[in-house]
Amino acid sequence: MSYEAAVHAQAIELDKMCLEMTAAAGAGHPTTCMSLGHLVTVLMFSSMRYSPEYPDYPTSDRLVLSEGHAVPIVYAAACKLGVKVGKDPENRRALKAEDVKTLREWKSELDGHPNPMEGFPFFDAATGSLGQGLSVAAGLGEAARLDEIDRRIYCIIGDGESREGQITEALDFIMDRKLNNVLPIFNCNEFGQADRVSLQQSFERIKGRLEAAGFDVRVIDGHAPKQIKEVMDEFAKRAKEEGGKCMAIVAKTVKGWGCPSMQGGGWHGKPAEGEAMKKAMAELDERRVELTSSLVSSDQFMIQPPKELRERELKNGEMPSFSEMLKKLDMESVLQSGKMATRRAYGIALRALGQVNERVVVLDADVSNSTFADNFRKDAALAPRFIECKIAEQNMFSVAAGLSAAGKIPFCSTFAKFVTRGYDQIEMAINSGANLKIIGSHAGISLASDGPSQMSLPDVSWFRAFTTMRDHRGNPGCYILQPSDAYAAYGLTTVMAEYEGCCYMRTLRPDTEFLYSDESVFNLGGFEVLNEGRDVMLVATGYMVHEANKALDLLDKAGISATLVDAYSIPFDTDKMLDLANANGGYVITVEDNYGGGLGSAMADAFTDSGDAFTLHQMYVKRIPKSAKTPAEMLKMCNITAQDIVQAAMRMLQVA
Repeated sequence: MSYEAAVHAQAIELDKMCLEMTAAAGAGHPTTCMSLGHLVTVLMFSSMRYSPEYPDYPTSDRLVLSEGHAVPIVYAAACKLGVKVGKDPENRRALKAEDVKTLREWKSELDGHPNPMEGFPFFDAATGSLGQGLSVAAGLGEAARLDEIDRRIYCIIGDGESREGQITEALDFIMDRKLNNVLPIFNCNEFGQADRVSLQQSFERIKGRLEAAGFDVRVIDGHAPKQIKEVMDEFAKRAKEEGGKCMAIVAKTVKGWGCPSMQGGGWHGKPAEGEAMKKAMAELDERRVELTSSLVSSDQFMIQPPKELRERELKNGEMPSFSEMLKKLDMESVLQSGKMATRRAYGIALRALGQVNERVVVLDADVSNSTFADNFRKDAALAPRFIECKIAEQNMFSVAAGLSAAGKIPFCSTFAKFVTRGYDQIEMAINSGANLKIIGSHAGISLASDGPSQMSLPDVSWFRAFTTMRDHRGNPGCYILQPSDAYAAYGLTTVMAEYEGCCYMRTLRPDTEFLYSDESVFNLGGFEVLNEGRDVMLVATGYMVHEANKALDLLDKAGISATLVDAYSIPFDTDKMLDLANANGGYVITVEDNYGGGLGSAMADAFTDSGDAFTLHQMYVKRIPKSAKTPAEMLKMCNITAQDIVQAAMRMLQVA
C-alpha cells in the first residue's frame, strides 16, 4: 500500500502546485491538470527512464503532451524533480519550487503551452493545437526504431481532443508501422471546454474505437496508482518484444480531482482565486489525509536513468553532381533530351542524399510514384528510411516533426495542393524548431488537365508569411524554393538538407528545358540573372521562368531590352534585387503561376521598405482556373503567357 500512498501524496502536492501556478499567472487550466496528477506522477517519478539533469538525452524515454493546455502538471513535477531548463544546453539551470510562480511570464521557460524552443527540453515539440501530439510521438517511435534505441514514447491525449481526425490518422499509422514502443494514453475526464464531451468520446466508445483499430486496450482508473503502475510495467515489457501488439490506455479520470468544489463544467481555463482557492486547498488536504495514512518517511520513487548512448558513426559522403547521378542510374539519355520535370530531379536528388547522409528520411502520402519520392525507396539500402504515410497529410507533417526532434532530416512529399491540409501542423512544427523539408509536387497551373482541385494556388502566399518573420534560431521561419529546371531542383534539394530549419519547395509536373548546368550554384536566399537588360526587369519563378524567357525574344523584337531574374528563393537578397531594378529604370514585372501574395508581394515589400521610387506590375493567377488540355492553354486562360508579359511591359514603358 505504501507505493499507492506515495503516489497519492505526490499527485496531491503537484495538484496544489498547479492551483498556485495558474493563480499566479491569472490563466491556465488547473482542473485538467488535476485529472492528470496521478498519471504524471507515475510517469515522471517512476516509470519513465530519463535524467532530470539531461532531459533531452538521446536515449531517454519521451513524454508528448498532446493536450498541451495541461502542461502545468508537468511543470509542477519538473519543479519538484529539479529538471534542467534553458535554451543554451551548456548553461541550463535546475527548476526550483518557486519557479511555479513564473508560468506564462515573458522570460520564463514555463510557457503557456509546451515548447522546447522556449527552454523546456523535456518536451520534443510544441503542442496545444489539439490532435497533433500522437503523430509527433509516432515520429519519435519511428526514429527510435531506425536508430535501434530502446526508448519508450508516452503520449497523453484528451478525450475531447480525440475527435480530431488526425488522431485517427495517427492511430492507423501506429498500427501500420507496428510501433509498439508508442503508448497512447487517453485522459477521459468527460469534460471539454464548453460542456461535456460527446457520447462518441466517452471512454467506452474510445475503447471500442481503439480495439477496432487493432490496439490491445487497458481501461484503468486514472487515479489508482496500482492500476497505473501495472499497465505502465506491462507496456515496458511489451515494448521490448519485436512485433508485439500495440497497447493503448483509456484512463477514467475526474476533471478537478480532489476538489469537489471545482468539478463539473464551468472551470475549464479558469484559475481558482480567493475563497475558491482556500476551499480547493482544504479539500486537497482532506484527500491527502484520507489516502496517505500508510505513507512512511522511507517511501520514495526511483527515477530510472536512460541507457548510455552508443556512439554511432553516421555515414556522410560527398554529394554527386546531377550529371554524375544520372549516369549512375543509366539515365544519360535525359541529358541529351535537354529537359526533365523538376519533380523527377527531386527524386534523383533524394536518392543521392540518402546514400551520403544517414540522417535523411523520406515520407510520402500515397503519391510517391508521382512525386518521385519512390526513387528513394527503390534503393534497397534506403528503403527502411522511407515511410509511407498514406492519405493522411496532417499526420505526416507531425510525424516528421517527431523524426526531426530525434535528429533526423525528414523530407515530406505530396501534391502541393494537399500540403494545404497540414498548414496548422506545419506551423506548429516551425514553432517547435523542426528541421522540416516539405515538397509540394504538381505545383501551380501547369498541371492543366486535372483542374483546380489538384492545383496549389494560395500555397505561396501562406508560406510567404513565414518568410517575413524569424524563427528561434534567428533565420527566416521558412524558405520557399521554386526551381525552374532539373539542375535547380537537384541543387536546391541538396541545399535544403544542409540547412537547419523549415523549407518548402514546389516541383512541377511537366518537363522543362534545362537552364543550368552542374557548375550552377544555388543558395537559400539567392536568385539567378538569366539575361541582363536596361529597360525593364522581369522577375519570375518556377514554370513561369520559361514563359518569361520566351517573352525576352518578343521584347527584343519590339526594341525593349529586358533583364530576366529567376527568383527561385523567397526571401531573396533584397539589396542585390534592388540594384538590378534600379539598373532597369525601376521598372519591374513579376510573373508567377499562383494566386497573389507571393513573389509580387515580396517585391512590393522590398520596394516599399527601400523608400526608392519603383514601378511594379504583378502578374499572377487572378481567377479560379478550370481544366485545360495543355499548360499553354492554361496560361492563356489565366492571362500570363509570354505575349501577356510583353503587353504588360509595353504598357508600363509607354506610361513612362
